[in-house]
Amino acid sequence: MERRNINVKRKITKRFKRIYERKRFNKKNTVQLIRSSILQIEKDKAIEVTDEQIIEIIAKEAKKRKDAAQDFEKSGREDLINQNNKELEILTSYLPKQLDIEEIENIVKDIIKESGATSMKDMGIVMKTAKEKIGASADGKTISDVVKNYYHNITISLKYNWFYF
Repeated sequence: MERRNINVKRKITKRFKRIYERKRFNKKNTVQLIRSSILQIEKDKAIEVTDEQIIEIIAKEAKKRKDAAQDFEKSGREDLINQNNKELEILTSYLPKQLDIEEIENIVKDIIKESGATSMKDMGIVMKTAKEKIGASADGKTISDVVKNYYHNITISLKYNWFYF
């Protein structure tokens, strides 16, 4: 595991050097952001970050870009939209393949069955387990939407099936 962590950091460092040499400053800035975030966490916590932590760092930065994209679109700033999209593309190239909704739904259903969760009151348990299982393969909002939708559909189903008894 330790060796793999070093390889991830080496990969980022090598990519940074290659981008810098080719004078690709948009990419350089994004990769530098990842590197500095990793170094800052290592320095603050006096640890060596794991692959999972590196992925979490990158996922947080990608989420910031997704959130900012909505604001840029509302304000009509094409220059910022384009720059933001390029940065998001670079960040997502480091993330694991994102799961589609059906895969997330199947995982959530399995978690609900395994945990015995029966209502929205149990959403915290389901979300915690889902985030652990899914990791950075889906963002928290998507997982949350799937869980809410599942319980909403169950509630409607129970409500209308009651009339048929």
